[in-house]
Amino acid sequence: MEKITRNTTLAKIINKKGGSKILIKNKVPCLSCPMASMEIEKLKIGEVCGMYGLNLKAVIKELNQPGSK
Repeated sequence: MEKITRNTTLAKIINKKGGSKILIKNKVPCLSCPMASMEIEKLKIGEVCGMYGLNLKAVIKELNQPGSK
């Protein structure tokens, strides 16, 4: 899979092995939000982290670690 950046959509991250677990661990709320489920193909991790005050650099670093689960 290509490298995760601030412009990677949540849909692509969820399809990455272990991606959902990392998002949940980092308290990304969009996975359980009914409205977000309609926009999951468009929501970018950078936008989501900005909206919720999450540490974007830490999330991206963890998502890009080899063998992240």
